[in-house]
Amino acid sequence: MAMKIRLARGGSKKRPHYAIVATDSRMPRDGRFLEKLGTYNPLLAKDSEDRIKMDVERVQYWLSQGAQPTDRVARFLEAAGVKEKAERKNLKKGEPGKAAKERAEKKAARAAAPAEEAASE
Repeated sequence: MAMKIRLARGGSKKRPHYAIVATDSRMPRDGRFLEKLGTYNPLLAKDSEDRIKMDVERVQYWLSQGAQPTDRVARFLEAAGVKEKAERKNLKKGEPGKAAKERAEKKAARAAAPAEEAASE
């Protein structure tokens, strides 16, 4: 069974509240889960101790059983010191889009034109 430790959404519209759960990866996001491991309330201040609550012992148990945390839960575990910090690379994020590349090429061409005229004179 492919196990995941992930967030299950609760709360009303525009007022999210998440449960950190251990579940089979084939189950729906807010569907059946095996165990509730904690809670996450993104509406609280980042320095609030009630923002993320986890039963660290049970999380470690599920990790030892082969459960894979999702990216967001992995960040929570790194902050809690349960998991070592993983290096993340998103190489495409820093790359400009198609339109921005075209604008940069046009700007470079306009800047090069006066320099060529000055050199030819």
